[in-house]
Amino acid sequence: MSVIIYPAYFNIHYSRSKGRRVPKNLAFDAKIDTIAKAAKELGYSFEIEDKRYPRFWWSEKGRLVIETDEPKTEVIIKIAKKVKKL
Repeated sequence: MSVIIYPAYFNIHYSRSKGRRVPKNLAFDAKIDTIAKAAKELGYSFEIEDKRYPRFWWSEKGRLVIETDEPKTEVIIKIAKKVKKL
């Protein structure tokens, strides 16, 4: 199963209604490279695609496609916690 992760899910400058999916205390100024590094350290198999978040099609590109059987919300929270530790 594939899970698609966009940087907007972690962006501290976005509200929940704008697309942030993590609590404010786990949010950060998200870049695709930072998220990829955290996913790699967590042992996820992934690839980076040159796509944009549909809600913010004009903003920066990039999304991760992670191969996992875990629920999407769990993967997002794990990545956010790992980035906070880095």
